[in-house]
Amino acid sequence: MSAIRSDDVFLAELRRHKAILYKVANAYCSRREDRGDLIQDITIELWRAWPRYDRAQPFAAWMQRIAINVAISFFRGESRRIRDALPIDDFGMDLAAADRVLDAEGDDLRALHQLIGRLDEVNRALILLYLEGYSQDETAAMLGLSATNVATRINRIKQKLQRDYAAQKDDA
Repeated sequence: MSAIRSDDVFLAELRRHKAILYKVANAYCSRREDRGDLIQDITIELWRAWPRYDRAQPFAAWMQRIAINVAISFFRGESRRIRDALPIDDFGMDLAAADRVLDAEGDDLRALHQLIGRLDEVNRALILLYLEGYSQDETAAMLGLSATNVATRINRIKQKLQRDYAAQKDDA
């Protein structure tokens, strides 16, 4: 595949699956500016990894794995910030669209996102992948955990979210 053709394929896939970027950014960042920075960092990492992308693997799963790993690093403050890179709009990303996703959520979904935001970065990644429908094996491969560990942790996270949600409803 020629370099130009490959670039076009990457950009088309990125635009097609940009909801993944929005969901991950919304889960890891409360401030709009941070969401933009995280989306930009994820996009840059995707671009860097693109030459090694295995076309036999679904693009969405590959993208999700990279997005989660970048978000975890971003959240921990270990990633380098690239401030002078291409504007995010050049990749077809729209921060206003990410904001609209948040605004369109009902009160219960907004409360769930707030509770998920309180989880540590690995548990947040686990529940995001669970909510996206990834299997335990896929999640384990993406995060470098065992499938048993994933299953156990997801059950504990779900129980914690249920308890916290009930407590939040009682306080209201």
